[in-house]
Amino acid sequence: MNKELDCEAKKASPPPANQATDQAVEQIHQARHSHTTIDPINHGQEKPDLACWLAIHRAPGIGPATFQKLLQRFNSAQGVLDAPPAELAECGLRNKALKYLKEPDWKGVEQDLAWLKQPDNHILTLKDADYPPLLREITTAPPVLFVHGQLEALNSMQIAMVGSRNPSSSGRQTSGNFARHLASSGFTITSGLALGIDAASHEGALAVGGISIAVTGTGLDRVYPARHRDLAYRIAEQGALVSEFPIGTAPLPAHFPRRNRIISGLSLGTLVVEAAQKSGSLITAQHALEQGREVFAIPGSIHNPMARGCHQLIRQGAKLVETADDILSELAPMVSVNLAMTSQTIEMSGSMNEKQDLDPEYQQLINSMGYDEVAVDELVNRCQLTPESVSSMLLIMELQGYVTSGPGGLYSLVHK
Repeated sequence: MNKELDCEAKKASPPPANQATDQAVEQIHQARHSHTTIDPINHGQEKPDLACWLAIHRAPGIGPATFQKLLQRFNSAQGVLDAPPAELAECGLRNKALKYLKEPDWKGVEQDLAWLKQPDNHILTLKDADYPPLLREITTAPPVLFVHGQLEALNSMQIAMVGSRNPSSSGRQTSGNFARHLASSGFTITSGLALGIDAASHEGALAVGGISIAVTGTGLDRVYPARHRDLAYRIAEQGALVSEFPIGTAPLPAHFPRRNRIISGLSLGTLVVEAAQKSGSLITAQHALEQGREVFAIPGSIHNPMARGCHQLIRQGAKLVETADDILSELAPMVSVNLAMTSQTIEMSGSMNEKQDLDPEYQQLINSMGYDEVAVDELVNRCQLTPESVSSMLLIMELQGYVTSGPGGLYSLVHK
């Protein structure tokens, strides 16, 4: 399957190319052949030094902090490219970066600018007014952001939702329920487009017509994982895809922990739904703490290894939440949120009232279950019914929406 994000599939005819961008592309061609830096300022571009920002952004060994240090020293991105190597070395640049700045990757910059001309594509720099203000506050704010979709979504009130890539069925359901509730209350749900909790959170927001933002670990010319292509399209229609990685960047393992600081940096708070003790979700939570943002965690069973990361966060001071209203109440002093919502809440304990009219044997089986996943053999031991009867009853109860099945033939009650 082609992994490129085919923007033209959404709109049959792209708008005319931006004249300023065309000028930048032409200057890049000239610079590549002459081995000199471009000077877009003299050509009256709308964003005079965007190409220079993109060139420096692609430099090896120049991270967000060093990028900002260079801008402060040389006043502009063009000034950085024009600076003598000796002065650049004084800023701590190593040979690889110095060599790159002598001959920047103009071909890569040309790719970035060509991508920018396509529908609904945007490139923001730290100096742009549309750059998300909360993200700008963090010490490692990305100098450049690539955005596909609705640019205004970046300035909406956001809550990050993260968790395991291999959650329990209960965890997946809980994340979707929380996302629906929070999105219905006016919050944008921000996550990482990964399998598991990320995907369930995005889906929950979109299901109620809410806004969702996906921060990716690749260039925005591709979707990773590829199976989330359709989800990515739908997110872009109602929200945005965001990346700090230039066009053409592959999904390398190191990119995903790095993008986590952006997920938390865009958001007022981060909710961890289900996470093991070494989950990457805890990296996002740590970033949120360092950024001075709220961290929320949903507790789970002491027997569930996917809950141990959340329990660890709670011991370290994260706020324990059982309903989406717990989060809204906590954030209410920061933002204007309508708390006069439906009385429906996402209880962790659930209600058994709807199940009281079942046949005695079905009721016996339900009473033997909980909201943590359990194997059929264990249910047979608990309720003293035959394996054949338990398997048949579970199938019927799943069709009726009382239970849900997970990987490995495990079953749990549905939260209602």
